Amino acid sequence: MSDSKNFEETMTELEAIVKQLESGNLSLDEALRLYEQGIKLSNHGNQLLEGAEQRLEELKKVSNP
Repeated sequence: MSDSKNFEETMTELEAIVKQLESGNLSLDEALRLYEQGIKLSNHGNQLLEGAEQRLEELKKVSNP
């Protein structure tokens, strides 16, 4: 996983992993690998959201002095 993924790419990849995990057609090792990848994607998505939230707060301060 690359940290250069934008939020939409991160969510698309995470949704694909969830579908694979829900299919139940994976070995335990593959399911664990995908789960780990999903956790990393989730964390990355949360970081992107926190960054966007901080930017919004800064914009509010600038537009409402």
